[in-house]
Amino acid sequence: MPEEKKITPAEPGNDAGRRDFFVKLGLGSLGIAAAGTVAFAYQFLSPNVLYEPSPIVNAGKPENYAVDSVTLDANTGIYLIHAQEGFFALSAVCTHLGCLTAWKPELGIIACPCHGSKFNRDGVKIAGPAPRPLPWLQTSLSDEGDLMVDRSKQIDPMKFLRV
Repeated sequence: MPEEKKITPAEPGNDAGRRDFFVKLGLGSLGIAAAGTVAFAYQFLSPNVLYEPSPIVNAGKPENYAVDSVTLDANTGIYLIHAQEGFFALSAVCTHLGCLTAWKPELGIIACPCHGSKFNRDGVKIAGPAPRPLPWLQTSLSDEGDLMVDRSKQIDPMKFLRV
């Protein structure tokens, strides 16, 4: 007769090893989940500050601008205009869809390259889909005699800064 093989129960040390592995796996998963929760909580509770450049622009000395000149500062999105009556500033951002406009000296107009809006030198709309004229911006002199343009403050048209 062939010899029968006896099946022996698993050794106690073997069960403990497998149990320890699953305990460590579970605790590791909980640790990773807790770390993720802490990271998201910190991000949620920390201040979300957007640092923007100052709305006040130093445009330099008034003597740098010839009478009847229109100067575009593309970095700040403003036109500084030296008219016979004095200085004034216009926003260079089209009131239609926010494109940066361009001064066309040969035509004497400010034109939007995106959708064809046209404005005269005073910012009044003369053609195109723009719903409003270009806004006039507050212009002042600093204590040092520099022209300062506040892009955050709109003023009524035809208010010139006389220097």
